[in-house]
Amino acid sequence: MDKKDKQRTKEKIGPKVRRLRQIKGMSQKVFASELNISQQAVSKIEQSEIVNEETLDKIAEVLGVSIEAIINFDEDAAFNNFISKNEIINQRCEVTNNYDSIDQVKELYERLLNSEIEKNNLLRELLELRKR
Repeated sequence: MDKKDKQRTKEKIGPKVRRLRQIKGMSQKVFASELNISQQAVSKIEQSEIVNEETLDKIAEVLGVSIEAIINFDEDAAFNNFISKNEIINQRCEVTNNYDSIDQVKELYERLLNSEIEKNNLLRELLELRKR
């Protein structure tokens, strides 16, 4: 990647940093503290189009993501990924609920079977008593 490409990929990094910070649930104050800079410096970074490599490296570390994740961050793609993962989780929950239902049905059948066995045993005893 030449210098011009590197410069282009780092454009408009500030708003991406701000959005990732917000998604992580960090205030500017906490974020500034983690970066050992002032809150005003964080505000300036988040409004910048370009962030130097060293600062970007620190930001990535504090946010727990790679520099590439910041550079390539796309909120729509992240949102779609979140929705997709959420749907998978919901499907797994439905399957789990079905297993619970199956367990309940099995338990009811076992109770019914035991009840029928008891009833048959009582009828046998009555039949034996009548035969005498």
